[in-house]
Amino acid sequence: MATVELRFSAQPEHVRTARLVAAAVARRAGVDEAVLDEVRLAVGEACSRAVGLHRSHGITAPVSVALTEEEKAFSIEVGDSVPGPGADPAESGAGDASGAGPARADSEADGEGEDEMGLAVISGLVDDVEVRSGAGGGVIRMSWPTADATVRP
Repeated sequence: MATVELRFSAQPEHVRTARLVAAAVARRAGVDEAVLDEVRLAVGEACSRAVGLHRSHGITAPVSVALTEEEKAFSIEVGDSVPGPGADPAESGAGDASGAGPARADSEADGEGEDEMGLAVISGLVDDVEVRSGAGGGVIRMSWPTADATVRP
């Protein structure tokens, strides 16, 4: 099981790099060429979502991406550091220096609508997708089947 890990600051300009790396690693893992555009789009959407969450919650931790080649599948996990619903933001390091979390504003509620739209797009692109959220942050796990090729360049 080969794994490539990326960590990047929550800046929109880094999403393109994550998409390019994901497509290259997926191709190497044996994902069908016809599916590579879906991989690129899904990774771009997941990374953009993570960047947006980090920026809207004032989190400076990097966004993480793990690309894993398994025996018959290729998976990608995009992680953010934004605590899930009901989690105490002070425990995860989110919020200001006093430990108080950011106030809930109308703009944050709008961001949730964009978040749901991003998840809908990912679900439309990827058959096997899982979204998890906890006190330490959230993870979107996506996977695609690989060819049973025994010889790879």
